[in-house]
Amino acid sequence: QTYYIQVMLIYNITTKVDHTIAHKWVQWMKEDHIPAILQTEKFTGSNFSKLLDVDETEGLTYVVQFFTKNKNDYDQYIREFSAQLRNEAMEKWGAGFISFRSLMEEV
Repeated sequence: QTYYIQVMLIYNITTKVDHTIAHKWVQWMKEDHIPAILQTEKFTGSNFSKLLDVDETEGLTYVVQFFTKNKNDYDQYIREFSAQLRNEAMEKWGAGFISFRSLMEEV
């Protein structure tokens, strides 16, 4: 008997946010930015977390993860949507945050 296992891909964005904007940034992420990314219909869901047990001297660290079962959807998101959404974040928050992005595969 053959079993097909669907592999999930996780688009992970880790962001350090300046203390002075953190509260409003989190609200914007929940109400605007994450929904805008999900509205592209390239991801099946998301998870938004605050990292604990990290140095918070320069800001608070958050992680948002977007889930997809299809590399093509991820690639299309990067090609068609990511630049505009990143630019919107830069225009709104400027140098108040810095992000690191990675693509992961569930094992």
